[in-house]
Amino acid sequence: MGEFVDAALSFPAVIFTFLLAAVVVYWLLVLVGTLDVEIGDLDVADGIGLGGVPVTVTVSVLTTVAWFASLTGTVLIAGLGTLPRTLLGIVVLLIAVIAGLFVARLVAVPLRRLYVTGGEASRVDFVGRECVIRTGSVTESFGQAEVTAADGSSAIIQVRQTGEHTFANGHRALIFDYDTDGEFFLVAPAT
Repeated sequence: MGEFVDAALSFPAVIFTFLLAAVVVYWLLVLVGTLDVEIGDLDVADGIGLGGVPVTVTVSVLTTVAWFASLTGTVLIAGLGTLPRTLLGIVVLLIAVIAGLFVARLVAVPLRRLYVTGGEASRVDFVGRECVIRTGSVTESFGQAEVTAADGSSAIIQVRQTGEHTFANGHRALIFDYDTDGEFFLVAPAT
């Protein structure tokens, strides 16, 4: 056990040992419910292929892999004795970081599907879309239509007209406004 602790507290592994301790404490606090998994967001992560996943997950994977790689490298360079350890330690440090980034990217790619980010859906998102009338008629006080959202899902919405147009079941209409007070959409004939 003494050799393990010595290796973990030797350069370059010592850098990642303290980072790994912080990661372990963080995840323990997440398990207890004190912290949230999705803390933080870095734009830099997108540039190196780590975007779309919470930074905490990416940093945890990177730190764990880099710690293990640097610990292995520390043990290997300790046995070499004659070569300058500082220079070899820097090489091990660079290899550990590259290995950590590589594995973090491998983990991030499949996890992106679980962390789909997008703005909150809003009724205003339907404005400008075509809909299909689903009631026998649409008046100034009654009517329903089916509209398809950007994600492919459909919804039945309340619609009203403001003119002399005649809408019947199956007619296509264009949603041009949303009345927040009445919670309905205004429609016009689709051309």
